[in-house]
Amino acid sequence: QVQLVESGGGLVQAGDSLRLSCSASGGTFSWYGMGWFRQAPGKEREFVAAIHRSGGSTNYADSVKGRFTISRDNAKNTVYLQMNSLKSEDMGLYYCAASRRLFIATTRREYDYWGQGTQVTVSS
Repeated sequence: QVQLVESGGGLVQAGDSLRLSCSASGGTFSWYGMGWFRQAPGKEREFVAAIHRSGGSTNYADSVKGRFTISRDNAKNTVYLQMNSLKSEDMGLYYCAASRRLFIATTRREYDYWGQGTQVTVSS
């Protein structure tokens, strides 16, 4: 059983940056592909970014390409999401997730473990 704990959320102004972290425990971190999803009030949870278990490849939602960067440190059992040029539409609860799939997973059902989320609020 993998436990995931997100941190780094907060209140920022449009155009600012934030870095989210997700710390994993209870499993072999390097066996899991990792992803970030977000959910705004009244909307479904949506894919943001994902990284292969090796860290060698990534995938992003079109809405965040060029602004967000996902990375991982397998020695620290941590995955990060660097968010730059934040917009009001980036606001939401950001979830970290772990997938046992061998490919980069981009849908909710492909992820096996989820964190509790960290809130990102962007004021315009």
